[in-house]
Amino acid sequence: MAHIDDTETQKANLSYIRNAMDEPMLERDHELDLARRWRDENDEKALHELVSSYTRLVIAMAAKFRNYGLPTGDLIQEGNIGLMQAANRFDPEREVRFSTYAQWWIRAAIQDYVLRNWSIVRTGTTAAQKSLFFNLRRLRAKIEGKKEKEGLNDKDREAIAKKLNVKVREVESMEGRLSGVDSSLNATIGENGEDEWLSLLAADEPNPEDIVTGMKDAETRSQWLNQALGTLNDREQKIIRKRHLGEDLVTLDTLGKELGISKERVRQIESKAMDKLKVSLSSQGDPVAMI
Repeated sequence: MAHIDDTETQKANLSYIRNAMDEPMLERDHELDLARRWRDENDEKALHELVSSYTRLVIAMAAKFRNYGLPTGDLIQEGNIGLMQAANRFDPEREVRFSTYAQWWIRAAIQDYVLRNWSIVRTGTTAAQKSLFFNLRRLRAKIEGKKEKEGLNDKDREAIAKKLNVKVREVESMEGRLSGVDSSLNATIGENGEDEWLSLLAADEPNPEDIVTGMKDAETRSQWLNQALGTLNDREQKIIRKRHLGEDLVTLDTLGKELGISKERVRQIESKAMDKLKVSLSSQGDPVAMI
C-alpha cells in the first residue's frame, strides 16, 4: 500500500525541495576547494556549502524510488545520509566531479532503505538480489508489453534470470513478493476477530541467555582481533587502525603524507595487512570477515 503524507508533511517536503533547488550550482574549482577544506581542515562551513549545493541530487534520486510506497521525506533523508558519506570519502585529487561520485552513495543509501522497509519479508541483500528487486518490474513490463499479455512464462523467467545473473527460482520468488500485498499486523484474525496477527509473532527482544552469549561472543571476537593485529608490524597496524577501526577514518592521501609515502604505497600496505588479518582470524576459528 502506498504511503500518503498528511498535508503538513507535504508542505514541509515541498518547502525543503524548493529551498534545495534554489541553492547555487558550484563551479568545478570552487567545488574542489570546498572538498579540500573539509578534508584537510575539517571546515564545517565548506562541508555545508558542498552538501547543500548537491541536495538537488538527493531529491532527484528519491523521486525515482517514489513508487515503492515509502514516505518521500524518509527517502530524501536516507539520500542525505548517502550524500554525507560521499562528502566524507570524496578525494578531490581524483579529478572527478563530486556530483558524479556522490550519485553512487546517494543511490546506495536509498536502495538499502527501500530494501529494509518495502516489505515485511526480507527481499535479499546480495548485489544480484538487489538488482533483481529493482529491475524485475521494468523487465516484466517490457516483456508483457511485447506480448500484450500479462504474466511471465518459464521462458521469460529464464531470460530475466540470465540477464540479471540470478537463478530462475530467485526470479519466481521475487515475482511473488512484488505481486503480493503487505498486510497490517493489526489486522484481525479468527471467526470473532478477537485476535490480531501481531499476537502470533514471537518477541524480538533477546532473552537473558542470548544477551550473555552475545557479550561473550563479542569479547572473544575482540580478543581474536587484537591477536590478529599483533601479527602486523607498527606501520601496518597504524594504517589498519586509522583506515578501518577508528571513529574518524582517514584517506589514503592523508596517511601517505603522514607516513611520508605515496597513497598508492599506503593502499598496497593496507591490502597486504588485510590479507594477514584474514589468515590470522581464520586460523583462530572466526569464519566471518571482521574488517
